[in-house]
Amino acid sequence: MAHPTLASLDAGQTHGSNAERSRAFNRSLVLGHVRASGTSGRAEIARASGLSTQAVSKIIADLVADGWLQEAGRRSEGRGLPAVQYTIDPSAGFALGIELRPAAVLAALIGLDGRTLFTRRVVVERADPDTLKSLLPKLKDEALTRCTPTAAQRILGAGIVMPGPFGVTGLSGAASDLPGWSDLDPADCFSRWLDLPVSIENDANAAAMTERVLGVAQDISSFAYIYFGTGLGLGLFSGDGIQRGAQGNAGEIGHVLVPYNNGMFPLEQAVSRMALRERIEATGRHADVIEDLEALMVERHPALFAWLDEAAGALSHAIHIVENLFDPDTVIFGGALPESLLDALLARIDLSASSVANRPERAYPRLLRGACGRMTATRGAAALVINQALTPRMTSRAAASVAAAR
Repeated sequence: MAHPTLASLDAGQTHGSNAERSRAFNRSLVLGHVRASGTSGRAEIARASGLSTQAVSKIIADLVADGWLQEAGRRSEGRGLPAVQYTIDPSAGFALGIELRPAAVLAALIGLDGRTLFTRRVVVERADPDTLKSLLPKLKDEALTRCTPTAAQRILGAGIVMPGPFGVTGLSGAASDLPGWSDLDPADCFSRWLDLPVSIENDANAAAMTERVLGVAQDISSFAYIYFGTGLGLGLFSGDGIQRGAQGNAGEIGHVLVPYNNGMFPLEQAVSRMALRERIEATGRHADVIEDLEALMVERHPALFAWLDEAAGALSHAIHIVENLFDPDTVIFGGALPESLLDALLARIDLSASSVANRPERAYPRLLRGACGRMTATRGAAALVINQALTPRMTSRAAASVAAAR
């Protein structure tokens, strides 16, 4: 069996003839439909895609030969022989996800069906370029060798998520920033160090997409996702995707000024893992990992519960702003905090202020806890690659030739 790669699927997307681009688009169109439906037959794919049955048959034959699709039994569709059904081959490809935080690097490897096959968390002194240049290739090799012997030949690429803001901005220099990256091109660095195609995304956006695909937001068309990494981020999902802004820096909620401690301070100085860790460590206790925080919750540590009460006030103010600016169906909390701590924080949010979200008939609660756990952004990083491989994309120059391939 041929080993599929992202390059083989996307052949002709940016180079070559319009016919080649159309072929790559149509392959992705078929794969995207099969992925969404779970299993599908030729006639169903033709109806959904607008391609002719003959064209679909040829594309399916190529995708089976290339290892992307496999047969999944037969289903009766009226007269004649039952139609052969096809499904994504979960071993056809793998994607590496890497989440960068100021003092930690998280990695995950997922299969084409979304299953998480490997996870790793590495504590670092600084997530600067010199450290990551050495560390990331080792993480890649460990993930591939521990997964399956063929994973190295079937790796599609790597998704990298990092805290914003991207580039040099008026917000640069915060404690949650990654050091040493302001003057570098992350995509160029990571692709060279990993020897893979890479996709770069804001950590809160990646977490929001994971929640949309796998978590509590699967049926929600508009939501705001407050992501607890080291600092605090906001992913805004509306319609068909994430709202990124002109430079990819939409959602920097951690830098919004809120009333706190008898003054106005950036939200993440009051509400973030970074702020909570400082509060706990001032008492002589450790709060480096989630297990530390879980233990402190069980014993009802006074400093943790004092932080909860104070942080809830600042966060209530920020949620009021988010609701009135963006009018989401709901606001979701998630990320690198224990579920019990997120629940306790949610329970303390004051929703009494005037808000467009305060209406009698609602399809969803105003606040929800996410369901994708502490590595939601890491898994989202890998999902970026899978989505790129299985989502049809076409340049305007190629669009005109699609009809010829149908």
